[in-house]
Amino acid sequence: MSVTAAKGFSASGVAAGLKSNGGPDVALVVNDGPSHAAAAVFTSNRCKANPVLWSEEAIKSGSAVAVVINSGGANCYTGPEGFATTHHTAETVATALGIGAIDVQVCSTGLIGLLNDRDALLSGVHAALAARSTDGGAAAATAIMTTDTVAKESVSHGDGWTVGGMAKGAGMLAPALATMLVVVTTDADVDADTANAALRSATAQTFDRLDSDGCQSTNDTVLLMASGASGIKPDAAAFTEAVTAVCRDLAMQLLADAEGADHEIAIEVVNAASVDDALEVGRSVARSNLFKCAIFGKDPNWGRILASVGTTQAAFDPANLDVALNNVWVCRNSGPGESPDSIDLSQRAVSVTIDLKSGSATGTIWTNDLTQAYVHENSAYSS
Repeated sequence: MSVTAAKGFSASGVAAGLKSNGGPDVALVVNDGPSHAAAAVFTSNRCKANPVLWSEEAIKSGSAVAVVINSGGANCYTGPEGFATTHHTAETVATALGIGAIDVQVCSTGLIGLLNDRDALLSGVHAALAARSTDGGAAAATAIMTTDTVAKESVSHGDGWTVGGMAKGAGMLAPALATMLVVVTTDADVDADTANAALRSATAQTFDRLDSDGCQSTNDTVLLMASGASGIKPDAAAFTEAVTAVCRDLAMQLLADAEGADHEIAIEVVNAASVDDALEVGRSVARSNLFKCAIFGKDPNWGRILASVGTTQAAFDPANLDVALNNVWVCRNSGPGESPDSIDLSQRAVSVTIDLKSGSATGTIWTNDLTQAYVHENSAYSS
């Protein structure tokens, strides 16, 4: 059910011919009300796609009635014609629903520099409008896929209200979101400020802590729409918790589907002077190609971890660091600890724990290994 698990939403996913494989490539999610509070978080990449430029302005009203998403082309760096296509897309949905174009969010995903066939896209939008239903969440989640191998959906239930979500993304997972589009829906009766606070808290703890390959997309969007259809006003903390649960579930699905990955790696930094220090250290390790190659090769080379820690500005004593791989403390006081011979890196899940011994803060970054399959997939992406 995903985005249609919450009351007051309808969705669809159709094929418009934008994808070369003929698969579904246009998704639509409509908030049928009674309220239309919304919030969004976008990529911090200064090079933004046309749909992001449009949606950043449109969301300033704190309201969104619909979001239309196409896969098969990112509509980024496609000039005035590309922006016009985004505008026409919003206008087409708005006219059909009897609303203003400003109430329509637009997202695109796919190859940068590809000008989508406007006629085909708009034809797909009309088809999506005709096909939308209260059980169309799964179809929408399928239509937004690009290099994803599986659709990504999640639902969390509150006391009489629901949060649902869908996501796409399998590569370029880096902070300030990832190469991802996410739509979260709720039938809780919340205003735009509450929705915005909950979404920003959730993304900071989930999507922003994914760092698969250090590459940041031009199209990232996380949108939260609230219909108020349950008639229930939840406690703000409970609402934030539910939104965070859906975002965390979707983030872990993104990580599990990372292009070519053999291992999913959780890098937890403990006893840091601050959360920022913990995240800086975790991210430095996550971006070490040497470390990622070691994990791919099932080599418990903890020296590569310490080398990455040392490139940060975090507070720590270089002579007093501990490191564990899969709970085996292979490094104690910045020297050899337990024997790494007992570490089994054949399983997909890998844990790294780094003790900075500088405070009480903790932070976790999620990443994956660097494989030949990742290199192959990304070397042939546009061809």
